[in-house]
Amino acid sequence: MTRSTLIFIATLALLTLAATLAAQMGWMSTSFVKTLGKTLCLCLAALAMDLVWGYAGILSLGHMAFFALGGYMIGMWLMYARTEEIVVSSLANSPLPATAGEIQQGIASQIFGVVGASDLPLVWGFAHSLPLQLMLVVGLPALLALVFGWLAFRARVTGVYLSILTQAMTLALALYLFQNDSGLRGNNGLSGLQNLPGMDAVGQDRLSMWFFWASAVALGLGYLGLSWMVSGKFGSVIRAIRDDEARVRFLGYSVEGYKLFVFALTAVIAALAGALYYPQAGIINPAELAPIASIYLAVWVAIGGRGRLYGAVIGAAVVSLLSSWFTSGRVPSIPLGFGTINWVDWWQVLLGLAFVCVTLFAPKGIGGLFDRFAGLHTPDRKGAPLGPDDGSLQEQEAVE
Repeated sequence: MTRSTLIFIATLALLTLAATLAAQMGWMSTSFVKTLGKTLCLCLAALAMDLVWGYAGILSLGHMAFFALGGYMIGMWLMYARTEEIVVSSLANSPLPATAGEIQQGIASQIFGVVGASDLPLVWGFAHSLPLQLMLVVGLPALLALVFGWLAFRARVTGVYLSILTQAMTLALALYLFQNDSGLRGNNGLSGLQNLPGMDAVGQDRLSMWFFWASAVALGLGYLGLSWMVSGKFGSVIRAIRDDEARVRFLGYSVEGYKLFVFALTAVIAALAGALYYPQAGIINPAELAPIASIYLAVWVAIGGRGRLYGAVIGAAVVSLLSSWFTSGRVPSIPLGFGTINWVDWWQVLLGLAFVCVTLFAPKGIGGLFDRFAGLHTPDRKGAPLGPDDGSLQEQEAVE
């Protein structure tokens, strides 16, 4: 285990303990605990983005689609089970016991009445079973990533063309889910996800803390797993693919196989993060799949410092918390005479400027600053060869 991994896990544990004590003492509101829990989920998604982009060099602009799919899959069970409790309770006073068909019809009417339907769509066939829906949380994004990745990598689509394809996939999925006949309530999405079935006696303050702990554990385990992965031979291979794909293929490695594995693995990680995020958010709709969400994810990783797992976490945490603060309405507007800067509207402009500044002046992101403070620098080899061949991987030096 590397020193940076130990520092990260220790820091995460201390912050989790501090937030728990603050909430127990009444110093932190339930809504802020949920904000912290959601931020940890976004950090986990950023880890996935950093592995696929920062390490493997695949700029995917569709990973928030996998994030949202994970939320939809767990949201279906949450909404079905909660509605079932309500329907069974309302039919309990009937003169005759309700049949299973009547209960299911009542559930369908409650869920889909808002879109003018009264039958349960086929895609809800497993919504009654938590284990089956959890399998779909993992299986559906993995299947989509495998199919898309196999088609794209087999055709050796790379660079900006691959980014456009991932964005097109996300847009197509979002447009499909916006339709009422998609089976997922169209633009209305799934709501009431913060109410866990059978937990009526448990307050939101306790539930939010449980999800916060679960999010912290998921982030910690995800960081440990990915840190172990990138520190070994696998990490060396995917970094080599990022730097010189043709050379790696010439050496006999299955470049497409490595890419496909990374793409599918990160899709699953993003989906698990979404499955933890949306019960804390309480609602999910097709707007969560908009391509701009995946672009934001790439911006977070770039600001934090891609190619550094801790940089991705830092970028996601900083931008997410600042976004919550600027868009909360609590930040005072700035009058300029000819106009007023309302941060709810101008926050995205500020984020864009931050991304441009980082790209131009600090390409290593916030994580690069931590490297500098820790004394970690890229070795200066003075143009010496880095491989067995005199001409292999020579460093480019400016002529003075």
